[in-house]
Amino acid sequence: MPHLLLIEDDEGIVRFLSRALTYEGYQVDVATDGETGLALARANMPDLVVLDWMLPGMDGLEVARRLRAMGDVLILMLTAKTSVADRVQGLDMGADDYMVKPFNMDELLARIRALLRRSRQETPKVYRFADLELDTGTHEARRGERVIPLTAKEYELLELFMRHPRQVLTRDQIYEQVWQYDFGAASNLLEVYIRYLRRKLEEGGEPRLIHTLRGVGYVLREHAEE
Repeated sequence: MPHLLLIEDDEGIVRFLSRALTYEGYQVDVATDGETGLALARANMPDLVVLDWMLPGMDGLEVARRLRAMGDVLILMLTAKTSVADRVQGLDMGADDYMVKPFNMDELLARIRALLRRSRQETPKVYRFADLELDTGTHEARRGERVIPLTAKEYELLELFMRHPRQVLTRDQIYEQVWQYDFGAASNLLEVYIRYLRRKLEEGGEPRLIHTLRGVGYVLREHAEE
């Protein structure tokens, strides 16, 4: 039975969500503020945290940051903030997914199921492409002997490329696989993360492996053109 932690200060949402999640078969702990939520997580780390952004005292962003420091836990953030900049900020602080209030309960449950499916550990693999290695067990990337530290989203993005070498991935495909959300054509979130990833992969002067196909997407291959 997956263990969920709900951190939300709206009593109506707490009652509604805790009842629905329990009915779906989840073990649910509830906290109405960030400090209590962190204490519950320290005592018994959940599989997934449903986290409100606007909490009394410590806000959800700080709670997400501290949860990330405690261990590998899935975080689904709930918020009334709707701008792309807010979504980016929430994801950058450690959220794995993001839903805007008011939300559809069926969609929320589907996103929770998707996150939990993604987190189930398969037999660890080591992907290799050119001089790049990615260990799915340790989440460690290397180019030669150089270890490359990655954030959670950078790892997911790189893993997607490593699972599909030399295959062109469109923006829509990448958003769906890594963020489970389409930020729209006006968002530069993907470009920002590609830039972060390239900077880390090429920090030792190594040749570029992630190439841009303008108007199409990105591809992991040895050369810009074949």
